Amino acid sequence: MKTRNALLIVSTAFFAVAATAGGTHAGGHGHDESTIGEPGKAAKVTRTVQVDTEDKMRFSPENFSVNQGETIRFVVKNSGKIKHEFVLGKAKELKEHYEMMKKFPEMEHAEANMITVGPGQTGEVIWKFTKAGAVDFACLHPGHYDAGMKGAIKVASAK
Repeated sequence: MKTRNALLIVSTAFFAVAATAGGTHAGGHGHDESTIGEPGKAAKVTRTVQVDTEDKMRFSPENFSVNQGETIRFVVKNSGKIKHEFVLGKAKELKEHYEMMKKFPEMEHAEANMITVGPGQTGEVIWKFTKAGAVDFACLHPGHYDAGMKGAIKVASAK
């Protein structure tokens, strides 16, 4: 009886960890939204930026500029045949998150600064850039970031 109970406890713990690791996550990655801005409101969008993800492991465009205070609607289209992501963050945070994604490759995202798009799909991120400086973006699926699927946004200071 003790062995059966012990096995039940261990298997329950294992499945709970596996479900958490492989499922959708929100928060807990140390993304400091305040350093890159904040989730935007659709009614406040000042312009739309079309971003294409490709199986060549590139974004198009890879670099662009916005103004501090702007709320941007990123329309992210996956023109490829494999799943891609668009994740806004600072370079250090993106690298840390990428390392986690390599350990848990089936992890899906449900945070305001990111979207996962399947082949042929389109999604959007609405983001308000509250601080001047650099904001990075990347695809954090294993192998994609290392292959160069990343870009940079220059946030010009409001005068």
